[in-house]
Amino acid sequence: MIEYLGEAIDKKQAMDLNPLVLAFVGDSVQMLYIRTKLALSHDCKSGKLHTLAKQSVNATAQAQTYEDIKNILTEEEMQVYKRARNSKTSSVAKNAKITDYRKATGFEAVIGYLFLTGQSGRLITLLDASCRSN
Repeated sequence: MIEYLGEAIDKKQAMDLNPLVLAFVGDSVQMLYIRTKLALSHDCKSGKLHTLAKQSVNATAQAQTYEDIKNILTEEEMQVYKRARNSKTSSVAKNAKITDYRKATGFEAVIGYLFLTGQSGRLITLLDASCRSN
């Protein structure tokens, strides 16, 4: 279902990216995944679908997803997560605690990393887990 639109980059290239860039990509990938799942499983208007998607793709929900999946993250994924979680950022979530915001950023970075490196099987595993945890 999730397929990179271009040529995947290697793991070193992905690790060289700013972790907040990985999080930026990961947030979009998760949003697309959730919206697609909702569109295919609900018969309602786009406004309602958007409301449902926001329940899964927000800092609080993403932080909870991280807590639910942290035990299945590989060492490599945990490294990506920690780099992003600990990154300095000038923005904060409007309706979330800073700890949740940082956990969410780490989770998004892992999703972005898996997407950009073409690890679609692993990506789907974690995205499916994010659906079950919310």
